[in-house]
Amino acid sequence: MKQTSFLRTMKPGLLTLTLGGIVVGMTEFMMMGVLPDVATSLSVSIPKAGYLIAIYALGVVIGAPLMTALTSHYKPRIVLMGMMGMFALFNTLFALAPSYGLLLVARLFAGLPHGAFFGMGAVVAARLAEPGREARAVSMMFAGLTIANIAGVPLGTWMSHEFGWRYAFFTIAVIAVIAAFSIYKWMPNLAPSQSEGFGKSLRVFRQKDFWLIIGISSIGTGGLFAWISYIAPLMTEVAGFGAASVSSIMIIAGVGMAVGNFMGGRLADRFSPLKTTGSLLLTMIAALLIVSVVSYYKAPALVMTFVTGAIAFAVIAPMQMLMISSAKGAEMLASSVLQASANMGNALGAYLGGLPIAAGLGYTSPEYVGAGLALTGFILCMVLAKVKKQPAVVPNQETVKAIQSPVKEKNYENIYQ
Repeated sequence: MKQTSFLRTMKPGLLTLTLGGIVVGMTEFMMMGVLPDVATSLSVSIPKAGYLIAIYALGVVIGAPLMTALTSHYKPRIVLMGMMGMFALFNTLFALAPSYGLLLVARLFAGLPHGAFFGMGAVVAARLAEPGREARAVSMMFAGLTIANIAGVPLGTWMSHEFGWRYAFFTIAVIAVIAAFSIYKWMPNLAPSQSEGFGKSLRVFRQKDFWLIIGISSIGTGGLFAWISYIAPLMTEVAGFGAASVSSIMIIAGVGMAVGNFMGGRLADRFSPLKTTGSLLLTMIAALLIVSVVSYYKAPALVMTFVTGAIAFAVIAPMQMLMISSAKGAEMLASSVLQASANMGNALGAYLGGLPIAAGLGYTSPEYVGAGLALTGFILCMVLAKVKKQPAVVPNQETVKAIQSPVKEKNYENIYQ
């Protein structure tokens, strides 16, 4: 019997990357769901606890180029195992740290392998795929983020309420150990790609449009994180849900993100990626302003949780198209930097979103900060359109093929050049 397209993609090596994506997603997003519990146990304000979100994002920003530079000439299996080991170690330290200062340090180091894991993981997934199925293979790894938001984060939020937030982060460490073992057991021992590629790929940082895309990602996506970083107190203190309901609310947000991720890919294939990105950022502004108004009512608050999550994740595919079109020959580094820039948005949104709360403006105030960040991202889109002279951002056949197949068949080394 002929295998279906889905079953043919389900190789054990790829599934290990999916499991790794779950670990990364839970490490990043778990904090949003347990923020009030962490603040209470440490006897600090919610905005101060929110710095634990921002410091992780800073770790991603530092680690993306650093880890890519240090590991690009090693065998992928060893590197991916090592990165899962780092997640296990620093999530364990975070679960055990007795003071706020040590928690900050543990979160900073936990963020270091984030970007490089996805950068190298995307290359490995494409190398493991059958010819013509590279994009589906890469999507399996990023599906781990979706699974983390739909199942892992709500599970951790429930564990936090029932047993304490430290148990939730220790659970992430256990899953990371399982992921590392699965990589050792089922990931083919692929040879490393070129060891000299990183130096050549640094040339991409000389390009003006590359930096504008980083600005769009790091500032524009801050709107998402200004909202989701404080979604727990927004829903409990403003909408009136009980603390036990936060897990279910995070599932709704996760499902919205999954739908948005799929929707964004379709939009990116059909329209100009720059126009799509700008339109989604405008839609994000409207969504955040609506959230600030309707969050006093339970039903509309739940609807907007789904809608806002969908809009926020829909921007990923067009952003990826913009980045790849500006980073030909440096795809692995670009993939890592894109993760770093998104986490700059994480840090920026979490920090700035907490300022009006600390000033006593209430838990709907981060939505106005997020709308401002999304507006700034839209303005940068307009600047980028001028730099590129709009027709250049329409995806040509070469760019579409680059998105669909990050690594060309039988030419995997080019990804490092």
